[in-house]
Amino acid sequence: MRSYGQYCSVAKALDVVGDRWTLLIVRELLLQGPCRYTDLKNGLPGIATNLLADRLHQLEEAGLVWREDAPPPVATTLFHLSQSGLELRPVLDALGAWGIRHMPEPADGDDFRSHWFAYPISLFVHDRDPDGPPLSIELHAGDRPASIEVSGGSVRTRLGTSPSPDLILDGSPRLILGLLAAYLTPAEALDLGLNISGDPAILRRLQPEPTPLPSLSPGRTACPAPRRPPALTPAEQHRLARQPLASRAGR
Repeated sequence: MRSYGQYCSVAKALDVVGDRWTLLIVRELLLQGPCRYTDLKNGLPGIATNLLADRLHQLEEAGLVWREDAPPPVATTLFHLSQSGLELRPVLDALGAWGIRHMPEPADGDDFRSHWFAYPISLFVHDRDPDGPPLSIELHAGDRPASIEVSGGSVRTRLGTSPSPDLILDGSPRLILGLLAAYLTPAEALDLGLNISGDPAILRRLQPEPTPLPSLSPGRTACPAPRRPPALTPAEQHRLARQPLASRAGR
């Protein structure tokens, strides 16, 4: 493992987690929990097999990851985050919030995995009526369906379908996130190609309070935008709502 050779806590941290792919491996273990090697490989499209093995070895040596030879019926090696690795959660949360500003203009061929919904949804979606009935929203984008479960003031995102979803959103991840975050109204999301089954009015319970943007053009009303995350500029909010998606996961 290369070192910056600086007696600075930031440099020392980057000595351990600053290599390419390292924090994304941590992301996968935070989102998925203990993982098989193949689970990690599938959640890290583009990583070479030998590089993943090298990064896992480095993380083990640094005490961030440990491996378990799980007994039957699993009968395979599982990789876990150690306590030190789990302490990187707020770092990943902060990076996820900061990185939202770079999502309005996805690159051609960007991959998407459904469990990645968890970071932006945790930023935007909050239960504003904890005494209300449980809700479930099913999301279809990327490799597998995902579900948002709302109950008693908590919001949980998981992989898989819901037995009786109150709302189903089917389309590109960018349009789904734009609607959930109130950057897009349901009518605008439909016009842009999102399929909506159920009553989108239930989203009012979950969305942030809208704040009008400056007018987009003469005679046109700006779409609502959330107060979270505050780091987004109006121009970035507008691009997130209007920029055509170029994503492999688009449907």
